[in-house]
Amino acid sequence: MGRIAVGLVLLVTGGELLVRGASALARRVGISSLVVGLTVVSAATSAPELAVTVGAVLRDEPGLAVGNVVGSNIVNVLLILGLSALVLPLAVKQRLVRFDLPLMVVLSIGLLLVSLDGRISAVDGVLLLGAVVVHTVLTVVISRREARVPARAARTGGGSSAADVAGGGEETPPASIGRSLLLVVLGIALLVAGATLLVEGAVSIATGLGVSSLVVGLTVVAVGTSLPELATSVIAVRRGERDLAVGNVVGSNIFNIGVVLGLPAVISPGGIPVSGAAVAFDIPVMLAAAVALLPVAFTGFAVARWEGALFVGLYLAYTGYVVLAATAHDALEGFTAAMAWFVLPLLAMTLVAFTAYEVGLHRGRRNAGRPA
Repeated sequence: MGRIAVGLVLLVTGGELLVRGASALARRVGISSLVVGLTVVSAATSAPELAVTVGAVLRDEPGLAVGNVVGSNIVNVLLILGLSALVLPLAVKQRLVRFDLPLMVVLSIGLLLVSLDGRISAVDGVLLLGAVVVHTVLTVVISRREARVPARAARTGGGSSAADVAGGGEETPPASIGRSLLLVVLGIALLVAGATLLVEGAVSIATGLGVSSLVVGLTVVAVGTSLPELATSVIAVRRGERDLAVGNVVGSNIFNIGVVLGLPAVISPGGIPVSGAAVAFDIPVMLAAAVALLPVAFTGFAVARWEGALFVGLYLAYTGYVVLAATAHDALEGFTAAMAWFVLPLLAMTLVAFTAYEVGLHRGRRNAGRPA
């Protein structure tokens, strides 16, 4: 328990330093917090997942490797975005909806397809890695192109500067690039150290209960290695960097699939085996979580508090099922029946109703704004 407590303290401290450094870096170089979240911060907070996955593959624990990534992506969308939205409703930029969210869904579909034969091969890993490289390059190029427009307007007196756009118009000058990079590096180091301590403590407890490495990866390790994303996202929201919070989660999911699974698949002889249970249930749940974020973002370009509460509830239900199935608990049959015949149909009707309401509300606003 001592390692878990120390790990939590390091995670919170590291998240605070990382958010401060990344936000200042964005303002200094003239790119948005969203782009920093999609690239620098997402890669940094996914460092524990990469370390755990590579170590699991080298120790011949493929179940832990796959479960870590799949579970982390589920945690990122349902738990982390859900808890962040409960702190403060999250704003979703149009470029995230048009480009990054669809890519996250496509990569999730791609992971399911390449896993159908029971293995992520080296060729599959190269394809996944290539998708992340293309995403990163396009993200930076698009951001720099968008930053030129307000910069030109500012020079002609017609608008705000790129620094204002990146920093939300704050008057306080950003820290120097050197200081910002130092904060980012310190934040990453503390996040990795905190996640390592927490995961070691939690895994020792979970494995003592006799559950499989896949289940440990999907639950304990997934939550532990996702705590940097949680700490970073919640702190970013409290500091008003809501773009960074959403971009961090979406970017981390893309990074997890493309790099955290792709790189070990390339360097491991024979690739990474994927269990039938993961292909049949856990990866489809990861895909469903990614798809569920699309209508939420499209309807109001925001994640409201009630949607955050819904995501958290879905994560708890998923975790409950995984634990009950792993322990072959007597309550599994009743839990499954209640979810299949009551909770999920009710949830689907609720989502359809609220989506229709949001679409109608936005159409009404557009029509009201048109000249008669």
